[in-house]
Amino acid sequence: MTEFRIAVDAMGGDNAPAAVVAGALSAARDYGIPITLVGDEKAIRAELSAAGRLPSGVEVVHASDVVAMDEHVSSAMRQRRGSSISVGTHLVKDGTAAAFVSAGNSGAVMALATLTLGRLRGVDRPALGTVFPNSRGRFLLLDVGANADSKPTYLVQFAYLGHAYAQQVLRVQNPRIGLLNIGEEQGKGSEFAREVFDLLAASPGLNFVGNIEGKDLTHDIADVVVTDGFTGNVAIKTAEGTAEFILREMRTLLTSKLQYKLAALVLRPALLRLRARIDYAEYGGAPLLGLNGIVLISHGRSDAQAIRAAVRLASEYAAAGLVCPAGIESYTVPPLISGSGDES
Repeated sequence: MTEFRIAVDAMGGDNAPAAVVAGALSAARDYGIPITLVGDEKAIRAELSAAGRLPSGVEVVHASDVVAMDEHVSSAMRQRRGSSISVGTHLVKDGTAAAFVSAGNSGAVMALATLTLGRLRGVDRPALGTVFPNSRGRFLLLDVGANADSKPTYLVQFAYLGHAYAQQVLRVQNPRIGLLNIGEEQGKGSEFAREVFDLLAASPGLNFVGNIEGKDLTHDIADVVVTDGFTGNVAIKTAEGTAEFILREMRTLLTSKLQYKLAALVLRPALLRLRARIDYAEYGGAPLLGLNGIVLISHGRSDAQAIRAAVRLASEYAAAGLVCPAGIESYTVPPLISGSGDES
């Protein structure tokens, strides 16, 4: 049984609390992960009662407020002390939990997590990263939404964060770093992209391999691809929509004729593997890198399967030492581009 307790925002997401509680309980049963469900205790207890016999290690911590999915960040900050997001991030800060998972208001999670946990030294802005499948395994794309407006130096910091992630989680010794751009040749793209390129090329300790076009993201050219949060968010949502379209069309076609149904029975194991590779629910959540603590943000539409995957992922991050006293130095951004981030 793992020793890392994961705090889960039971009130976050379009399908909370039912799907969140169900997914967290599934992770506790299947992986032996101790869970702390954070939110309205009465509502959580009702879901737990309906679930029947509970796995060991499940706890409930009451939070008096809930940040709505469409609520403005400034409003969430005013009620920060009592919200499930704030309570959950404080559990990580005081060491009660090793990580916090939320499918709630992403802007509020980012703001409150940054306020509570603080940024690592040399990090001006945390970055939201997500793991994508490629032709040989996985790669990390960041930022995918934390910073719609970025400075060139932010992307270099993202590259160092991604470098550390790839080493500690993906187990890549010398991660290849790419820059998402509209062309692969040096000198392509906007003035912003060209400045980022030059900074990355001059950054010590990074294995920078140059520009990566959108069509080549899945071709195993880089282990980490950096971009600004606006572009990254468009990229990930386009990929999610494309994956959903492919799965939906395959399901429609394979059930349209008897011979297709028979073929689908034979191909079922391969089709299930394909779905697992391209379904965002299988990847659980995106880590908010650059904080002095582990926080995962799951899709607002997450079902129980996605929450289960996010809890498992959070436990893996804790076990890998993604952020811990011994691992913080791995994230330290060199003085060349160091910002004003907190050291603790």
